[in-house]
Amino acid sequence: MTKTNPLLIVILALGVFGIITTEMGIIGVLPQVAQKFHITTSAAGILVSIFALVVALSGPFITLLSSGINRKFILLISVLMFAVSNVVYIFTMSFNVMVVFRIIPALAHSAFFSVALVVAASLVSPEKSSQAVTKVFTGITAGFAFGVPLTSYLAERISVEVAFMFGAIISIIAFFGILIWLPSMPVKEKMTYGQQLNVLSKPTLWLNIASVIFLFAAMFSVYSYFAEYLRQVTQVNGSWISIMLFVFGLVMILGNFIFGAFVQRNIALTTTLFPLILLCIYMMLYFLGIHFIPMFVLIFLWGIVHAGGLIIGQSWLIIESQSAPEFGNSLFITFANLGITIGTTIGGWFLLQWDVRQLVWSGIGFTVLAFLLIIIRIKVYGKPVAQKLNLHP
Repeated sequence: MTKTNPLLIVILALGVFGIITTEMGIIGVLPQVAQKFHITTSAAGILVSIFALVVALSGPFITLLSSGINRKFILLISVLMFAVSNVVYIFTMSFNVMVVFRIIPALAHSAFFSVALVVAASLVSPEKSSQAVTKVFTGITAGFAFGVPLTSYLAERISVEVAFMFGAIISIIAFFGILIWLPSMPVKEKMTYGQQLNVLSKPTLWLNIASVIFLFAAMFSVYSYFAEYLRQVTQVNGSWISIMLFVFGLVMILGNFIFGAFVQRNIALTTTLFPLILLCIYMMLYFLGIHFIPMFVLIFLWGIVHAGGLIIGQSWLIIESQSAPEFGNSLFITFANLGITIGTTIGGWFLLQWDVRQLVWSGIGFTVLAFLLIIIRIKVYGKPVAQKLNLHP
């Protein structure tokens, strides 16, 4: 194997970082966006849910249709869409235009993630492929750790336009990094559509998909309105919200390693216990979230657990679709985003019906549903066993 430029893995991780910053950074600036367009925060929440819904609906189809296209081209077009969309966010004065340009990059979301993970594995020797994929995957936690809070900080301290400029710059850097350093990667052995779709015939996959949907709905029905919760319930200002978002994201990096190790050791036990841990977090959030110091401490625990949900969700689904890794990854991205859509929508409904503090109960309800589905899957079909170091394609 020819020697691979180590910067390529970093560039792929940066691309993932830019995508997460664009997708999730909006959460930290929903109040400013609502103010700019003179709408309610719950109405602005459509910017989160519409992105996730489009990813959910288009993900597998886009991945299938692009499975024979040069992977470098897919990565370039994807990050370019994110860069252009951020530029539009900067200049538009129409909320409807902003909604449209949330839809456009969402179409490229699944293709980028699915291809980036597989490309990362192919750039190194087989024994190092898991490490390469993990490094790219850390772009997600880094996006939560730095991209989301920095977006919020820039919006609070300077302007929401500068916050979106940050997202644009990240995607532009990733674009030129891929353009310069990634070699052309034509698909040499394309899997047929039938081979890829065959994984959908497994009933265990569908049970895992259902549990992933509810897990992500549980996580994001509350997290999507993180800034609003801190503002109204904990009653902190914009600067503290940025700090808390930063702390939340920073400890997610720690959670990534903690739950990654647990999943490798026992994926069934880790997945079963996760909803119970999340349930405890939400109960503490409900009773302690009104107090600043307990809330600040709780954010450390919540961030670690939130990262665990990302790792567990991906591992729980991909374990049933390893025969078609790119398509399997697209399924995870699709149904995780469907869960985000459902969670954000129901969370927004809770905001309209009750006060912000009651938002926690939407997360608790979804957590219970996820737990029941995981138990049913294990009781009916037995415990899945992950192949060591092969949870990712």
